[in-house]
Amino acid sequence: MDTLIEDIARVAAIGVGATAIMDLWLLLLRRLGVPTLDFAMIGRWVGHWRRGVFRHGAIAKAAPVNGELALGWAVHYATGVGFAALLVGVFGIVWTRSPTAAPALCVGIGTVAAPWLLMQPAMGAGFASSKSPSPARNRLRSLANHAIFGLGLYAAALLVAWISR
Repeated sequence: MDTLIEDIARVAAIGVGATAIMDLWLLLLRRLGVPTLDFAMIGRWVGHWRRGVFRHGAIAKAAPVNGELALGWAVHYATGVGFAALLVGVFGIVWTRSPTAAPALCVGIGTVAAPWLLMQPAMGAGFASSKSPSPARNRLRSLANHAIFGLGLYAAALLVAWISR
């Protein structure tokens, strides 16, 4: 297989795997009664971009978009692959052949900047959930979710390295 294609496949597999691990975590939280993000809201937010609307007072009150749930899930997984590419871009493709936990955790935890600084403000929750009813609890949940994503990056990279040997 061409090296570039192999590297792209590695990154994609790591991103999809890490996102799936995060989703299992979110499923567990939901089963324990902890509210989690509705991916339809991400789809709604992104779906409004084609109309030139990037910011909402409250995304739940915005007009629904056809296929918003599927779009939200697609964006969620594409973002996971993008963050895996960021990890490999910073630490090198060699990291995917012998992964270590620290880079994955650093990138995973660092990705919390995306919801805090971009998504939550654009969806009406304010910077780092500052306009939500319980900002501190929401920040802690986001941080925990992204730490789990970081662990998922490491676990998925270990699996990909093992499979490719």
